[in-house]
Amino acid sequence: MSKIAIRAALFAMAASGLVAAPVMAETVMVGGAAMYPTKDIVDNAVNSADHTTLVAAVKAAGLVATLKSAGPFTVFAPTNAAFAKLPAGTVDTLLKPENKGTLTAVLTYHVVAGRFTAADVVAAIKAGGGKAVLTTVQGGKLTASMMGKLVMLTDAKGGMSHVTQADVLQSNGVIHVVDTVVLP
Repeated sequence: MSKIAIRAALFAMAASGLVAAPVMAETVMVGGAAMYPTKDIVDNAVNSADHTTLVAAVKAAGLVATLKSAGPFTVFAPTNAAFAKLPAGTVDTLLKPENKGTLTAVLTYHVVAGRFTAADVVAAIKAGGGKAVLTTVQGGKLTASMMGKLVMLTDAKGGMSHVTQADVLQSNGVIHVVDTVVLP
């Protein structure tokens, strides 16, 4: 039986309530770098060429130790291109020491306590009649819904972001790559 067939069978059994939903820990590529499920969120993210802005922001906000802790955390990780969509000068302004509080709020708005795989998020969306409200570490709410086969996040201001790569499993959680920065 192929790996895909085994995974499909396990997910079908999980959906029927026969077994807990599986979490298959595989090494995947993000931003040209291998993301190892045995490493933590920070140790993996620093190697992604697509997440250099996020890593710089996490360092500037003083969140490295938090995201290296046991967690678990679910991180909706904006790419460099996602940060580039913000108005000109926004990232530079956020990275200034005097704006650490605002930067921390923006970053922690991308983090949910717990380990939620794509299957978990989709199941919550289905259970919620098409929407699932996620409470972020920042304390705000993100609304998850489906747009075709993509998970879409809607922030407090009505901005939308799509998960472009799901289930990048980490030793202390999971990363879902997103195409837009969400704002509290």
